[in-house]
Amino acid sequence: MISSKIIANGILRAIATLILVVLLLYFLYQIQTILIYLLVSLILTLIGSPILDFLERRLKFKHTIATITVLAFYLLIILGFIMTFIPLIISQGENLSLLNTVEIEKKSLALINQINSFLEHHHIDSNAVFNTNNFKSIVGFNTIPNFLNSIIGTISDFGIGLGSVLFITFFFLKDKILFIKGAQLLVPSAQKERILNSVEKINTLLSRYFIGLLIQLLIIFILYTIVLIIFGIPNALVIALLCAVLNIIPYLGPLIASVFAAILTMLSNLGSDFQSEILPKTIYILIGFWIVQLIDNNFSQPIIFSKSVSSHPLEIFLIILIAGFSFGILGMIIAVPLYTILKVILKEFLPDNAFIQLITKKI
Repeated sequence: MISSKIIANGILRAIATLILVVLLLYFLYQIQTILIYLLVSLILTLIGSPILDFLERRLKFKHTIATITVLAFYLLIILGFIMTFIPLIISQGENLSLLNTVEIEKKSLALINQINSFLEHHHIDSNAVFNTNNFKSIVGFNTIPNFLNSIIGTISDFGIGLGSVLFITFFFLKDKILFIKGAQLLVPSAQKERILNSVEKINTLLSRYFIGLLIQLLIIFILYTIVLIIFGIPNALVIALLCAVLNIIPYLGPLIASVFAAILTMLSNLGSDFQSEILPKTIYILIGFWIVQLIDNNFSQPIIFSKSVSSHPLEIFLIILIAGFSFGILGMIIAVPLYTILKVILKEFLPDNAFIQLITKKI
């Protein structure tokens, strides 16, 4: 018969374990920013590792010089990204300033009125689609200055985060072998070979995945730019870049990018006739973006997702869908990398399971 002392000790241990778990979760919550820095640095390390190896083996760079070169490559990309937005910021600065919030409202309402006139002309009840008073109350143009202040704060935080991420990435790349050796000391001897094999495969697959993802975004960016330039949309490079980055979000990102491009197309043609100029150009832009998505969905994505992580396209689609319903947009973004890690681990530790053999036969 179990004594009351044993029961009491069990309850105390359970309470202590629960308290430790809560404290650990609270600690992780408090350092979530640092964890994000580490995660981003890890991704940059995975992308940079093949470049580092190429510089060392083919170009005979010393390890430290090769590491600095990879970081310089990242900095050039980031600076290029920032410099791309400067023309847009300069040209739109007056419109986004506090003194011109009335002008923004005026232009936006003018566009709404043009759409209303078009709908009325085609015997569609415009009040059922757009109501100017409701639009003004929902949008709240007076919140624009607060939004701009938040952007300034975000830029400041971005500078601190960028410095931190690059600093961490430098040592991840430079001392990668040292970190691996240190991790090996923590690995149980009985499972050492399996764990090391898993880490090596994960590193290879994720490196291929993130490099492939960058290539995919570059292809989409070029195609979006061509579409926007053909139809004479101002700031085509900036809009194309933003829309390409949105494609990081699987399936939902392209839809957001299309809506974003359509809105900017209409706003960039304010003052023109809605029926003869604004509407046709917007439709052409949407058709162009959808053609780009057809190319991406049928050529770029299958090659990158299937070849880089050795998974079937339907398998990837279902995983992204499940992650999206369970964890939202963030889940959709990280679904493929996490699923790849899980498959590698299952293959190493459960190699005799028939189902595991089926989904990991290409790894």
